[in-house]
Amino acid sequence: MKILLVDGTMFGRKTGAILEQVEQYIKEFDASLELEIMYFSEYKHQIVDGSPLNDDMQTMIQKFEEADAYIIATPIFQASIPGVLKNAFDFLHPKTMRYKPVSIVANGGTYQHHLVVENQLKPILDYFRALVTPNYVYTHTSHFDADNKIVDQDVHNRLREMARVFVQYCEMSKTLSKETIDQH
Repeated sequence: MKILLVDGTMFGRKTGAILEQVEQYIKEFDASLELEIMYFSEYKHQIVDGSPLNDDMQTMIQKFEEADAYIIATPIFQASIPGVLKNAFDFLHPKTMRYKPVSIVANGGTYQHHLVVENQLKPILDYFRALVTPNYVYTHTSHFDADNKIVDQDVHNRLREMARVFVQYCEMSKTLSKETIDQH
């Protein structure tokens, strides 16, 4: 299975640091999974405006389409997901993530920003009919040291548990047809 770990921001290192840790934990549970981290900062993004897609956006869409499961990582800016992440979702066909496992990690400067995952990100993933694991992990600035290493043991434990459940979702999804009976 191809797992796409999405660093959904152009700025900062904390989100990428979380994904790198999650990547390690997933490998502990299933070394056979093919893991790739997609750093949005490495792509030339364009706004969804109907103009022809540049090469980077075509590559990004292809990676989403070819993936069998996802870890979506996002910082919370101004009580919202970054526009570049929402824009990326807007490029995807509604069936791209259908019945594929997804886990969420997020980080922010206040403890209340975890609600953005519930109120914004989960509804988007529900629209795609993704198989969202129930245990997303939200981190706070205080969980990192000056080098963006996670220093909070509870966060490590929650990331490890999320990885464990995600790998189980991946296994369960292998036999689930992505074709639907309905026309939606």
